[in-house]
Amino acid sequence: MKVPVYNQKGKEEGSVLLPKEIFGFKVNHNLIHQVALSQMANRRRVIAHTKDRSEVRGGGKKPWRQKGTGRARHGSIRSPLWRGGGVTFGPRKEKVFKQVIPRKIRRKALFMVLSEKAKNNLLVLLGSLEARDIQRDKELEKGKVNLGLTKNLFEILRNLPCKDGSVLLALPKNDKKIILAARNIPKLKTIQAKDLNALDLLSFKYLLMPKEVIKVVKEHFLD
Repeated sequence: MKVPVYNQKGKEEGSVLLPKEIFGFKVNHNLIHQVALSQMANRRRVIAHTKDRSEVRGGGKKPWRQKGTGRARHGSIRSPLWRGGGVTFGPRKEKVFKQVIPRKIRRKALFMVLSEKAKNNLLVLLGSLEARDIQRDKELEKGKVNLGLTKNLFEILRNLPCKDGSVLLALPKNDKKIILAARNIPKLKTIQAKDLNALDLLSFKYLLMPKEVIKVVKEHFLD
């Protein structure tokens, strides 16, 4: 399968033959669904947590004597029956949602989603994408937040055929300037090629990447 390669102005400057061992997979929706669910479960953060009677502060002294008061007997004010006491059967942070999926299955699901992106023309290749290529004002390089780079990156996205949807930008390496520049652009997320996964690809309509990312994916995911 051949895919056109665009320059930063949105014009075709050639084409690339995609490797069959990565982009030639037949889609198995059940397998992709299983992997996506496991990845969502592994990313889940258990925040809700209630205290039981052993964790609530106080309650060391018996509220009143056992007999002779005419009231019901109680041993602690931190009983679940009391206001401010412990919670019975409440959510606990010890619950584990993690699921283990074999590495080969995760990799196969990734290749299936990549194949589907390429087949549906949702894969956009760039000739190159580096900070020095899209930087116009050298004085802005000294700043912590490179507003000029963000503006230029936004203009590049508008020139490409992925401007009508969400975009996952895959980078061949950890380019801090591009990551910071893309952080303020809506519907755009950056990811390193070695961290590509089925869930992130499914969360975005388009996959945008420089053509050298294909080589990184080959080296990292193919044994």
